[in-house]
Amino acid sequence: MSEDIDKYELALKNKTKELKECQKTKEIDSCLKCKEIIGCKIRNEYVKAVYDSMNKGQSGGFEF
Repeated sequence: MSEDIDKYELALKNKTKELKECQKTKEIDSCLKCKEIIGCKIRNEYVKAVYDSMNKGQSGGFEF
């Protein structure tokens, strides 16, 4: 099970880094300030990585 946790946490770290680099390039501190937020591949992949890290790849809900 710890192998799965590492996989999801690593994916989240990578997507967080990618998102922050995009924000830095665009000189913004939030995706909400970006005109490309709707349909943004980087943000969508980040949100998916967050969800996956919270539920560790299991379908269904998760606890906050």
